[in-house]
Amino acid sequence: MGSTEFDVHDFMSECTVEILLETAMGVSKKTQKKSGFEYAAAVMKMCDILHMRHTHLWLKPDFIFNFTKYAKEQVGLLDLIHGLTNNVLAKKKEEYLKKKNQLNEMTEIPKISEEVTETQSTTEVEEVPYGNSFGQSAGLKDDLDVEDDGVGEKKRVAFLDLLIECSENGVVLSDEEVREQVDTIMFEGHDTTAAGSSFFLCLMGAHPEIQEKVVEELYSIFGDSDRPVTFQDTLQMKYMERCIMETLRMYPPVPIISRQLKENVKLVSKDLTLPVGATIVIATFKIHRNEETFPNPEVFNPDNFLPERSASRHYYAYVP
Repeated sequence: MGSTEFDVHDFMSECTVEILLETAMGVSKKTQKKSGFEYAAAVMKMCDILHMRHTHLWLKPDFIFNFTKYAKEQVGLLDLIHGLTNNVLAKKKEEYLKKKNQLNEMTEIPKISEEVTETQSTTEVEEVPYGNSFGQSAGLKDDLDVEDDGVGEKKRVAFLDLLIECSENGVVLSDEEVREQVDTIMFEGHDTTAAGSSFFLCLMGAHPEIQEKVVEELYSIFGDSDRPVTFQDTLQMKYMERCIMETLRMYPPVPIISRQLKENVKLVSKDLTLPVGATIVIATFKIHRNEETFPNPEVFNPDNFLPERSASRHYYAYVP
């Protein structure tokens, strides 16, 4: 990077967005006018504006905020974010309808019956190709694919593809509702995943002895091969999994969760009733640093998540 220090979060944000573009939208960066970094930058700037409105009380009322330069910037950022989703949605709907029409045309072809005589020992029946599935049209494959001349192959369908298919097959979903669902997945998935990944990489750099164990585990799985990772591979990454869980314990991407009660709630632990309308705050950061649950909570220790230690832990003692 040309220096001894750099902000890894920018790189993880771009990487996370590119992954979500494929898994949530079923498209690759190559087909987009705006790169993942531009989208990620827009989301991060939107977060900055939202945080600023929370800390600067005079900016909370819309009638004041709308007169500031931040309001104009927010409009531009939303146009970029929604523009990407709208473009992909329009393209995907067009592809879906095209594939659906092709499938309908092929299913209308009359089937030719074959008469098999007693003298015929075997009859080869050639299957009629009914075209690719909607997931196949995006070139997607599930991590569990077994590629043995196509036998047992399973195709993965992106989240947007599923929503479009539902909206075209009786489920009442407007384009606006589909877009909102995808935007939610893109925004929430990008922000928290990028933050968690960045914390993990920083902790690996701060604890080289633990990083070395992770590398050894990966080498035991892949050796010198540079093949793609499969879901089965991830099941063997026991130590890395513990490192990730310990990272989320020490630095949860969402350190505080707040909710407003829709009804009265009687506590089981105490003779108290929380009234409807009250705001409840769950301090995840504080819960994860409870000394009774996690000895030496300020120390990064992946062994906190050894099976024997996790088994006796309260279900809600760890809520990353």
